[in-house]
Amino acid sequence: MDNDNEIIIGDAVAADAPVIADAILAAVGDEITMHLAGESHTRRDVHAIFARLAAREDSQYSYLNTRVARTPSGEVAGVCISYDGVRLRQLRRSFFAEANAVLGWGMTADEIEALPGETTPDEFYLDTLMTLPAYRRRGIGESLISDAARKAAAAGKPLGLLCDLDNDAARRLYERAGFRLRGQRPFANHLMNHFQLPT
Repeated sequence: MDNDNEIIIGDAVAADAPVIADAILAAVGDEITMHLAGESHTRRDVHAIFARLAAREDSQYSYLNTRVARTPSGEVAGVCISYDGVRLRQLRRSFFAEANAVLGWGMTADEIEALPGETTPDEFYLDTLMTLPAYRRRGIGESLISDAARKAAAAGKPLGLLCDLDNDAARRLYERAGFRLRGQRPFANHLMNHFQLPT
């Protein structure tokens, strides 16, 4: 295995789309993944949608919004998706277009616009954070959070994120990084803890 000290954080590329999709499904968990799939589709269908979205340039899950931790040999060790919350409503249109086309959701533009957002225009949103299992407990998650915090600071906004109410390990990670609980927000019909890193 590569020396952990040599892991470099940099911009993702379109070819990273499958591992970005892996990260998204790991972050949302099996329950939400299968909720998205519905009765007529599979985890594989949901993964395919997120991989397509990650390869696009007009999606919240785009490789353009993604930073990755790589080993010297180029293997991805960690993934972090983050973006300015002011862009959420525009960026998520591609997700709903895919969900309508592939999963048969049939949501109208008005229904989509009426949905609450997981972030707000006044924060920079850390959407997805994942360290691949072989590289966990090496500080990669903390490094990716610090990298996202620099992006948020450059935008002049606090870094925000959502965390499952029962995910104590993630909560401890975020609190160690300086995040503070700000309340709760809905995501995919699930109530989540909303954390922010003060500016």
